[in-house]
Amino acid sequence: MRTALLVPAPFETVSGGYIYDRRIVEGLRRLGHEVEVVELAGRHPLPDAAAEAAARAALAALPAEVRPVIDGLGLPAFAGLVEELVAHRAVALIHHPTALEHGAPQEDREALRGIERDLFPRLARIIATSPHTAQRLVAEFEVPAGHIGVVEPGTDPAPRAQGSDGPGVAILSVGTLVPRKGHDVLMRALAGLPDLDWTLTIAGDEARNTAHAHGLRALAEKLGIAQRVTFAGELEAEALEALYRRADLFALATWWEGYGMAAAEALARGLPLAITAGGAIADLVPVEAGAVSPPGDVVSLTKALRRMIFDAEMRREMAEAAWQAGQRLPRWEDRAAAFAAELERA
Repeated sequence: MRTALLVPAPFETVSGGYIYDRRIVEGLRRLGHEVEVVELAGRHPLPDAAAEAAARAALAALPAEVRPVIDGLGLPAFAGLVEELVAHRAVALIHHPTALEHGAPQEDREALRGIERDLFPRLARIIATSPHTAQRLVAEFEVPAGHIGVVEPGTDPAPRAQGSDGPGVAILSVGTLVPRKGHDVLMRALAGLPDLDWTLTIAGDEARNTAHAHGLRALAEKLGIAQRVTFAGELEAEALEALYRRADLFALATWWEGYGMAAAEALARGLPLAITAGGAIADLVPVEAGAVSPPGDVVSLTKALRRMIFDAEMRREMAEAAWQAGQRLPRWEDRAAAFAAELERA
């Protein structure tokens, strides 16, 4: 099978979605599939003229026998190319609909919703990265359920977290510094625990939304917790692995996750989790492995974190449950085969 993945540049971006894309491409190639990666220039997801031109050029350059798979982040740039998408029997890879991006201007979200509702039913197939995302596509974007396949991300076998050895609790949060990840909610929750001994490290790209990243640093100062919070930035795999290894607790106050790959990585290492139920992440984390609060609910998250930070025995029990759950997660080794099977159904 010949396939082209059309994805906004740069393909080496560090995020859950791009990691998924790279692992699927690697896996398909190992299975003997010919896969080309076509990086799309311009602004995404709400496209500018450069993005639309890149989309037109990408489709025009594809031989008829090559199946295009379009990452959902770049899909809106193809809004004016419906006939070409139908002719190529294009497939969309949807991590989460771009219209659901928390923090984006409402006008932009409505424009994206209109584009996605028009495009989704015209595609040969949609591959979603979680059952939750698939359900939202049916309920909110009028996509027939039989038109959607699900291929969840995988995990690699990972060493169990060793913890910080105290005396305080080392909390790790992994996610790009954008509004959707809710780092501000997490910091407000932790600011309500001045009597407890904790530190927070936030690992994630700060360049995607520099204004928001600067705002988070300012918020840490305003809340009086700047000395306890480390903004580690975007990290290479080895450095991130070291943070997971030395953490006592993983926390993410996300507004929406199409799957929750950082949380899956925490489970794979046996870390207890304090999360918010934004999107598919609540389905990923077993109740015995952590605490789940409503998105944006600072009070609930503060109470959950207080219990987890204060009670070491609770954390140990949650860590064991997390480790067991992590061993049952899908592995990357079979994800490409599942993805190829979905392409065959298109």
